[in-house]
Amino acid sequence: MGCCSGRCTLAFICGMQLVSVLERQVIDFLGYQWAPILTNFLHIIVVILGLFGTIQFRPKYYAAWLVIWMTWNVFIICFYLEVGDLSRSDLVLTFNLSMHRSWWMENGPGCRVTPITPPPSWAPEDHRYISISDCLMNFEFIEVAHSSLQILLALAGFIYACYVVKLISEEEDSCNFGFVTSHIWELKV
Repeated sequence: MGCCSGRCTLAFICGMQLVSVLERQVIDFLGYQWAPILTNFLHIIVVILGLFGTIQFRPKYYAAWLVIWMTWNVFIICFYLEVGDLSRSDLVLTFNLSMHRSWWMENGPGCRVTPITPPPSWAPEDHRYISISDCLMNFEFIEVAHSSLQILLALAGFIYACYVVKLISEEEDSCNFGFVTSHIWELKV
């Protein structure tokens, strides 16, 4: 197979997915978003296995996982855009263990963070209350952009994984086993 074969392209897409999900994992760790941390970790494992599967001509399971991964990212987009009954104030992404905060909320491009003093009397002592202003882009749209990139990479990976699976099955179907068995039979006689 040449350098621009389906397997090489799929390996490149796996590498791009690995880099982008590692960046996303770090950002989610900084924001204490436990559900995305776990799914990102699973995706990292599956992409590594998918990379090995691509090398060994077995990307079927990787393609199946990509459908689940795209579904998860569609959920994240709907969550941040508050589609339907979803609300960013829900603690879904943190398993109700901590306050949900996207790291981008305070650290987005151009954002200015000002602590609110004194904090409200009802506020727990371990939480800080802040005011955020002057952001060039809202954190919701940054999170949506991250998920959209993941969907595009997963879609490209899915298409190439299906293409590689098709090529592998065509190569297996074109193998002439009758020719091989007739020569083995002639050697025994």
